[in-house]
Amino acid sequence: MKVIKGGVTAAKGFSAAAVAAKIKYEGRTDMAMVYSKEPCVSAGTFTKNIVKAAPVKWDRDVVYSDAKPQVVVVNSGIANACTGEEGMGYCKETARACAKALQVEEAGVLVASTGVIGMQLPIDRICSGVNALAKELDESIAAGNKAAKAIMTTDTHEKEVAVTIELDGKEVTVGGMSKGSGMIHPDMCTMLGFVTTDAAISKQLLQEAVSEIVSDTFNMISVDGDTSTNDTLLVLANGMAHNAEITEKNEDYKKLYEALLYVNEELAKMMAGDGEGATALFEVKVIHAKTKEEAKVISKSVITSSLTKAAIFGHDANWGRILCAMGYSGAQFDPERVDLTFESAAGSMQIIEDGVALDYSEEEATKILSEPKVTVIADIKQGTETATAWGCDLTYDYVKINADYRS
Repeated sequence: MKVIKGGVTAAKGFSAAAVAAKIKYEGRTDMAMVYSKEPCVSAGTFTKNIVKAAPVKWDRDVVYSDAKPQVVVVNSGIANACTGEEGMGYCKETARACAKALQVEEAGVLVASTGVIGMQLPIDRICSGVNALAKELDESIAAGNKAAKAIMTTDTHEKEVAVTIELDGKEVTVGGMSKGSGMIHPDMCTMLGFVTTDAAISKQLLQEAVSEIVSDTFNMISVDGDTSTNDTLLVLANGMAHNAEITEKNEDYKKLYEALLYVNEELAKMMAGDGEGATALFEVKVIHAKTKEEAKVISKSVITSSLTKAAIFGHDANWGRILCAMGYSGAQFDPERVDLTFESAAGSMQIIEDGVALDYSEEEATKILSEPKVTVIADIKQGTETATAWGCDLTYDYVKINADYRS
């Protein structure tokens, strides 16, 4: 697998565009489109929040149908959530506008929205935006980057990644973009993710792969513990690499799975590290757990602890908060067997062994915790399973950003 420059336009046959439609923002792009020359096999995962935005309901119906999507259109600024029948109507009108502008099947158009909950979409601007986007579609890496920027809300930077692999003697590419900075606690934020590939794979296997991968990537991140109404991950495969279609879990399936896993994990980590007001990506690895599920539960409990997140912001080696968060996670382990280690680019330091503090240097620990990526390794000495979760520190700016986000 080779990491390359690019995002959603890296795979063959995919193009993208971005425009300033003035949905809510002024002076910046706020609509994006991703288009495939060929109809695609699709897969997706969606928020488990009972309160689901209209685009989530629309896309779920499309992905779970026999439709072969070719286009995704996304707006930022307004979430189209809690908008009643009008919200579903906006999805239909957007799909109709796309079908007319691009000569694609209306039933296969995917839509996504992110932003403020409860506001009605200015559908006239959305439809005008669709027409403008259709004229600007481009297969360049730059076009994909512009699309990644257009879908941002409180994100401080765009998030995109791409890789190539070889399947059946053909070069296959997987690329993606995502957005998310606050209201991030996916349970599949306001989180949106779009992954494209030119691989040929059956719809069933693509969905199986995506569902498994999300469990270990996007569902292992948290910024603030709030699961959004709009969480959506869409994956499109157009088959334009012309590899032999993957219809069983063979070696080619495993290679594609690893590529998809890498792209989704990298996007997930970018989102966690770009949490609202964050200064550090906070990674927690639980090793030697009895089961994978227990490792997941413990690692997520630590990254979601407000006290632990605050300690990371203060570069404070307050390991008691970490052990405490592990203890109330609901997973069973022996606290008197736990080892904890802090790691970063500044070095590595074990701070407790068998549940008791070692004689470590607070000054050195602070140096390690002052890096933009901080890792805690928790060895619970119960088995062979491992899991990793990603979060961020909790800063003053998180409150400032969210205090006046709507107004």
